[in-house]
Amino acid sequence: MAAMAPLGRSQEAVEPLRVCVERALEAYFARLDGEVAKDLYSMVLAEMEAPLLEAVMRHADGNQCQAAAMLGINRGTLRKKLKQYDLLG
Repeated sequence: MAAMAPLGRSQEAVEPLRVCVERALEAYFARLDGEVAKDLYSMVLAEMEAPLLEAVMRHADGNQCQAAAMLGINRGTLRKKLKQYDLLG
């Protein structure tokens, strides 16, 4: 996956998303208290994908074609994912 383009100079202090994810996962593992993590990939994907779709749809003012283009997926896939996460307006 390609790295995100750098933000403007005023945004340089913003923590990279990958650091936020790593920190959240370390906290998750610490809370397991000896339990074995299960279905971690699906859990993380769902936790990340739903807010991604919400943010992109807001940025695109609800325009699914524009949002799909921003995400690099086709509109049909976007609609399927919006329905999966109950995000269709």
